Amino acid sequence: MTGVSQATVSLVLNDSGAVRIAQETRQRVLDAIRATGYVADVVGRRLADRSNRILGVFTYEPVFPSATADFYHPFLVGIEQRAEQLGCDLLLFTSGPHRMRLADGCIVLGRSIGRDELARLVAEHHPFVSVGRRDATDVPYVGADYGAATAALVAAAVALGHRRLAYVGTGGPAESHLDRLRGFADACLAAGVSATHEPRRDDALAGVVPRLLAAGVTALFLEEPADAADLVAVLRGHGRDVPGDVSVVVLGEPTRAGATPPPFDVTRFRTPRREMGWRAVDHLTELVGGGPARQTLLPCELVPGETLRTASSKERT
Repeated sequence: MTGVSQATVSLVLNDSGAVRIAQETRQRVLDAIRATGYVADVVGRRLADRSNRILGVFTYEPVFPSATADFYHPFLVGIEQRAEQLGCDLLLFTSGPHRMRLADGCIVLGRSIGRDELARLVAEHHPFVSVGRRDATDVPYVGADYGAATAALVAAAVALGHRRLAYVGTGGPAESHLDRLRGFADACLAAGVSATHEPRRDDALAGVVPRLLAAGVTALFLEEPADAADLVAVLRGHGRDVPGDVSVVVLGEPTRAGATPPPFDVTRFRTPRREMGWRAVDHLTELVGGGPARQTLLPCELVPGETLRTASSKERT
């Protein structure tokens, strides 16, 4: 229709400035495109680029929300928003990580991913990025700095006069739990205050709380925020007011949809979940393009609440 070569048409379609094309020739090509309704073959372009521009998402546990407050929902929102901005499609894998090569690279989610599984992913040399910090030095990830956030809340409690603090939670095996416990222990050690770790595995809070009260603990740091309402109820059942007698701090946001909210605003920190998903897409596209594997921790936002108050003079001794 235009009397020009396929190469010239390609240069016009790609809007390349590498070769100068006469304006009259360019206009003939553009007129022919409009007249025929031509649309570039997206698959063909991606094959020519040796890239599908498809990013995979694989989850090691159920993450789709049953409510908008679900813990994983903001991660998925961040992933989707950034992928759309970069012109990438998303492919959800449900049958197993062995099919990840259908995508250019993959984002993996899950609070606890086995070391052997991570080692296998690294050995396959297929680009991937984990949402959540991993202990392995060769695993690319975007995580939250839970240790620093927990330490900051400990410092806030110490500044208010608390000298006997307790951490209620497993402290593992997930890295996110380990980071919280380490941040708590290190901050208490640096401040020279008493630190107690009360593992919360199968024990009910009703069995944990009496031991802590008997030890004179005045500030409780709760690993699982979804347990906050139950903890407040147990403390009140033992005749202790929150925060009048005992301060309560939660280390993050609820990880279970539908958790009963506490009766007031709890002192806590907010995990940058949407930002983590967003940054994971950036890291993955960089990795797919031949860039370095990165390990990034994003800061958490401290959220003041009503449950951390100044310790009484008796409590300070």
